[in-house]
Amino acid sequence: MSDRIEVLVYGLGAIGSFYAFILSRSERVRLTVVARSNYAAVRANGITIHSENHGQHTFYPHKVVKSPAEASVMDYVVCAHKAIDQDEVAAQLKPVVDPSRTTVVVIQNGVGNEEAFRKQFPQSSILTCVTWVGAIQTSPGFVKHTKSEDMQIGLFPNPRVDSLAEKQRLDVFADLLRRGQTRFQVYEDMQQQRWEKVVWNVAWNSLTTLTMVDTQTWLHSSTDAEPFTRQLMREVINIGRACGVPLADELIEQLMDKINAMPGIGSSMQTDCKCGRPMELDVILGFPVRKSRELGIPAPYLEAIYVILRAVDGRLRAAL
Repeated sequence: MSDRIEVLVYGLGAIGSFYAFILSRSERVRLTVVARSNYAAVRANGITIHSENHGQHTFYPHKVVKSPAEASVMDYVVCAHKAIDQDEVAAQLKPVVDPSRTTVVVIQNGVGNEEAFRKQFPQSSILTCVTWVGAIQTSPGFVKHTKSEDMQIGLFPNPRVDSLAEKQRLDVFADLLRRGQTRFQVYEDMQQQRWEKVVWNVAWNSLTTLTMVDTQTWLHSSTDAEPFTRQLMREVINIGRACGVPLADELIEQLMDKINAMPGIGSSMQTDCKCGRPMELDVILGFPVRKSRELGIPAPYLEAIYVILRAVDGRLRAAL
């Protein structure tokens, strides 16, 4: 790899814009971003971030494009888009991926996210990430970031790629995060981190979306709300364990303590629903439901919520 590192960020919402900013702080990075609804604003005025941790900054990517077809082959392709229609997105990325050079970095909610990219790029290295960043895009090209900022990152191992080469690609990307002054940890096995977050997301994304209230309003809506939430989390933990992921019994208590230490919040899925956008159902609920059926793990709460949310998502897609 040359001294110059070519990085493309696909998905320039709040999370994509935040990590575009982090990566842009390294002098080695030449940054290309794929923008859609905010294309004109970002091309004309760059990206402005108001961060409680990093201050206020405006930065200008090297190149702003509407699709990967307008870009060249990259060293790193950072996928920070909503995890919707993953197969279609992976196919769109073909012009910027050279299996001998390019590493795909998946920064998304959910489990099973890597499968579409592994299928499309069987010879490529994949880094998989879980992020806990509180950010919203208040208007095209303007992002507001709170103090919430953390990431877990690791390899999605590929037996077809030399392990030392994969480790080097992970190390280089970790160094870019370090230079960007963001918080992160490198893990040997990221599937536990992914499943732990999906336990959180299954509960709060689905319940805030179906009720259209915030987390605290839901929890105090009746004496049944908290036990219902705990049982939903328990079902996802049982499925994860059956998939070989060592999820602890204490996880439910940890996640409940975490939500109760926060004011009432909504969720990205709730926001998508309010805005009439398709929702990230497959990687958050669909994958665990499929695994529960394959492995014979009862999950009645999860199944019911998934069926109802699919109908809501169908209505949103039909209205587009």
